[in-house]
Amino acid sequence: MDVLLLVLSFMCVILGVFGSFLPVLPGPTISWVGLALLYFTNAVPANYWILGITFLVTVIVSVLDYVIPATGTKKFGGSSYGIWGTNIGLVVGIIAPVPFGFIIGPFLGALIGELIYDFKDHNRALKAAAGSFVGFLASSFMKFVICVMYFGLFIWIVWSHKSELF
Repeated sequence: MDVLLLVLSFMCVILGVFGSFLPVLPGPTISWVGLALLYFTNAVPANYWILGITFLVTVIVSVLDYVIPATGTKKFGGSSYGIWGTNIGLVVGIIAPVPFGFIIGPFLGALIGELIYDFKDHNRALKAAAGSFVGFLASSFMKFVICVMYFGLFIWIVWSHKSELF
């Protein structure tokens, strides 16, 4: 049973790292579930401090994941159309067979959304799209860093308890 939990937790942590860039997967949450599964093994004693602190970080990052792109769009003069365009462009960018679509999609989505909101003001639309893009990159980078830290924590825990696990 320990080996199954170890494999599942490893898969969750790795999937969380990929999920830090993909909008359909909540990367930090999946990585945290991987850490929690690791503590369900008999070989690794429960450390509620690590689980509690990482859970709190996961909640904060999950909230900021929605706040940062919206703040970036608003800070650069965008509207709710730009925010919606960012999210739709992100999904379309992932599905579309375009290289780096997950980066290009949010920018184009925000630009199209802002142009729908006010077609006459192209400069404002471009500025808001840039803000949305910067917010998306900042949010993705923050999630990636957290997921990589959780992966490092996973490796450290497994390494320090390898004699009991294997």
